[in-house]
Amino acid sequence: MAEPETDATDISLRAAEVAADVSETSEPQERRRLVATFTSAATSGARVAGRGTRAVRRRAGSGTGWLADQVVAMAPRLRVRDQAALQSRFPGKSPDEIADALIEGASRAAAAAGGAAGVASALPVLPAFPAEIAAETLVLVGIELKLVAELHEAYGSPAPGRFPERMSPYVAAWAHRRGVFMIEGELIFAAGSPLARLLRRRLVARAGRSAFSLAPMLTGAAAGALFNRTETRKLGRDIQRDLRRRAIGG
Repeated sequence: MAEPETDATDISLRAAEVAADVSETSEPQERRRLVATFTSAATSGARVAGRGTRAVRRRAGSGTGWLADQVVAMAPRLRVRDQAALQSRFPGKSPDEIADALIEGASRAAAAAGGAAGVASALPVLPAFPAEIAAETLVLVGIELKLVAELHEAYGSPAPGRFPERMSPYVAAWAHRRGVFMIEGELIFAAGSPLARLLRRRLVARAGRSAFSLAPMLTGAAAGALFNRTETRKLGRDIQRDLRRRAIGG
């Protein structure tokens, strides 16, 4: 009997929830626990439930097309704080100070994601590497998409439209490493479009970094944490630079 497919919406929804929770908690142990739980569920939890593990592994290993689909599905499910919520969370702070706090929080969350996956791979169980890489990459991209969206909110420059409509421009901003207003061309994620190809290239690079966290023993955890922290901080600074220039009319 064929194994039932894992619901893609369920995967993207859980990834969005974990990315938001990891980004907003200040407890390092809680960050690692959240990511490790999600990674475990993506690789072995479905086996316990009798569904989906082989489907996730097969799709994750088939290329970045499936992963790109999950990112696009995950984006509108992310929990993004608007400008008022951020000002309430960081009372008395300037947009630059809020942005700095968001970038540092996201970089720590990304580091925890890499570290958690690296520690998990040190366990005496043969891991499903492709599925683990896909799970970590989804959480990492979710953390970074939330950061991109909240940086735009912090500077009072959100993408146009209602929240779900804003997330497509933020996915494009993530792929381009630019503020939304700096992106030229149509925001079309259809297979073969320039934006879809760019998104897939970015995901190849991101998944490659996630693979470092699956190296043997704690070497993988350290490498994953370092790569993730550095990459997420750089992304945040690139977006912040664009938004600051716009804010001062440059």
